[in-house]
Amino acid sequence: MHSKASLALALGVMAVSGYAVVAAWFWPWKAALFPLVIGIPLFMLSAAEAAWVLFGKTERGVVQDFQIARDVPEREVVRRSAAAVAWIVGFFAGIVLFGFALAVPLFVFLYLKLQAKEGWIFSAAFTAGVWAFFYGLFDRLLHLPFPAGWALSWLS
Repeated sequence: MHSKASLALALGVMAVSGYAVVAAWFWPWKAALFPLVIGIPLFMLSAAEAAWVLFGKTERGVVQDFQIARDVPEREVVRRSAAAVAWIVGFFAGIVLFGFALAVPLFVFLYLKLQAKEGWIFSAAFTAGVWAFFYGLFDRLLHLPFPAGWALSWLS
């Protein structure tokens, strides 16, 4: 049952990503960039999953599953999972409130300082590098300025 569901999902993802790549292939470069950059690797990964399900050797009746660790207490696993969810929700809230241009460097800096407990110099330098890459790629190179967030719209 597990392998049939994995195969069905892999084939479905292959169909959707393959269609996206074929449809975007003839679009103008700027419009086609995102679907091609996402669709081609997604198609390849789902094809690899389908091949693994079809040709991989597994013991009959054994379900292969990823487990974090067996020696970590359940309370700690829940705490870590809740922290990860909180960071993701916080990032999305930052995007909505402040827009991508401010939310990305703010998230990177806060994560490095609060979660990873990195030093000020590394956190500031890495954040500056991420911001420069993000701004350079999307704003300067691709000319895709992101809209301001709600908070910045209310202030202006």
